Amino acid sequence: MKARAFLVLALLLAAAARGEPTNNLEILEFGGSVIHLQMDPDLPLPRSNVVEWVRRAAVAVTNYLGRYPVKSLELAVKAGGGQGVNGGVTHGNWRIDVRLGSRARARDLRRDWILTHEMFHLAFPTLPERYLWMNEGLSDYLEPIARARAGQIRPQDAWREFVDGLPQGLPEPGEHGLDLDHTWGRIYWGGNLYWLMADLRIREQTDNRHSVDDAIRTILNDGGDGGSEWSLERVLKTGDKATGTTVLKDLHDEFGSKPGTVDLDALWKKLGIRYESGVITFDDTAPDAKIRAAIMAR
Repeated sequence: MKARAFLVLALLLAAAARGEPTNNLEILEFGGSVIHLQMDPDLPLPRSNVVEWVRRAAVAVTNYLGRYPVKSLELAVKAGGGQGVNGGVTHGNWRIDVRLGSRARARDLRRDWILTHEMFHLAFPTLPERYLWMNEGLSDYLEPIARARAGQIRPQDAWREFVDGLPQGLPEPGEHGLDLDHTWGRIYWGGNLYWLMADLRIREQTDNRHSVDDAIRTILNDGGDGGSEWSLERVLKTGDKATGTTVLKDLHDEFGSKPGTVDLDALWKKLGIRYESGVITFDDTAPDAKIRAAIMAR
């Protein structure tokens, strides 16, 4: 109790030194990690709704990684914009800024993916600018999986995000590899597709014994959080060693400097994912149905 009281006092003093109102400060603890939550006084929702929203995101990320990615985080929730959650920015391994619109409602926070996405940025090293797709694509890939595993959304909802969005990550005529294409679709959805294909290939090659989970947790535990700067080679080597494969390197060879493409319709059929009129159903007799189920397993 004395240690916690000292921590709270230190955070209050730090907030006061920055000119932030200390009566809008909340301290959230997750195992050995602490989130210093600073809320604007004019947010459109009660304090309890905001705290629960932050807890949900932290639980999803912690559940996926096995621990919260950093020991201490400053999380500033600011008022701004129109509806719902209006974007976020992660600064290294120590701070996240996120905005709530003036018309945000409690249901918007329950459905939100942005804060979970930003928290996953804490768990992966900063790479040279040309590999931004790897950072953004990873957070995009892990966010719906983590929320499904935590029971916050259904597996069908997570797969619908992939089925709807991944076509935007495929190369257009004349485009190059992910290292060279810097459009929004290629950075976010192209990067997302890289990590999905990595997860599938690792699971296929190891009979579901290993996955992207192992690669990301090992990278994080080797010091590769959002405050570190790694080379691409170090990321690929560390991740592949964790899974006993060469999948990350091989996929980068396919998608990094070359356009690379995936027959998504064939992929969904192989995984046993059916999509009709906006509704996802599963075919458990499909060749890779077990892999599909394992990815979202709680």
